[in-house]
Amino acid sequence: MNHPPVLLVIAHGSRDPRHAATVQALVRRVGALRPGLRVETAFLDFNLPSVTGVLDRLAAEGVRDVVALPLLLTRAFHAKADVPAVLRQAPASLRIRQAEVLGPSPLLIAAVERRLYEAGLAPGDKSATGVVLASAGSTDPEAIAVIAETARELRRTGWCSVRPAFASAVIAGGVPRTEDAVGALRAEPGVRRVAVAPYVIAPGRLPDRIAAGAAEADVLADVLGPSPELARLLLARYDGAALAAERVTAAAV
Repeated sequence: MNHPPVLLVIAHGSRDPRHAATVQALVRRVGALRPGLRVETAFLDFNLPSVTGVLDRLAAEGVRDVVALPLLLTRAFHAKADVPAVLRQAPASLRIRQAEVLGPSPLLIAAVERRLYEAGLAPGDKSATGVVLASAGSTDPEAIAVIAETARELRRTGWCSVRPAFASAVIAGGVPRTEDAVGALRAEPGVRRVAVAPYVIAPGRLPDRIAAGAAEADVLADVLGPSPELARLLLARYDGAALAAERVTAAAV
């Protein structure tokens, strides 16, 4: 009997215990959506289990196929360097396929809107509400471009205005800090309220900085967390990687 590849969700990790708890809640939701799929969680830093620890355990159990899914919204340094580096340390008996990162995706737009509505907004508020799409931040040009495009896609759903912002101290590509984006939206014609939507998966130091930067906003949404849309997106990325692996195997036969 052929078993489907194990899904290994690789999160960044954080000293903040809320981070790991949120990741585990998301993974449980993924498992509930697909009961026959084995889903494992590992962290690049700060938290256990480590990626190498999980891979060693899977190999010892006789697992052959793994889809490694970076729990990342953009293809920045972690996706391009850190994750491939740690996967290269895996036991030779494992066949590992690295899945695509989560963004961009319409499901992420839907998850952002879900959090905004849960924070008290309604679809009828869109035309008078400016939204700050606040991400952790990056110096990677590809990641910056994806965040900007995601803000444009969110704007196309009907919000009065959407501006991207970064929480990190390193500001690149002309992207403002959260508090500066809030102030800029206040000055825009037609904007009667300002909402901040954290474009991050789990709580931690940088999401807390986003919340601090939202002090002058009218609405602060929650992080994406274990939203149904995010869980569905993880499965979509898993399916894409698993299907690609099947095609490669079939072509080699």
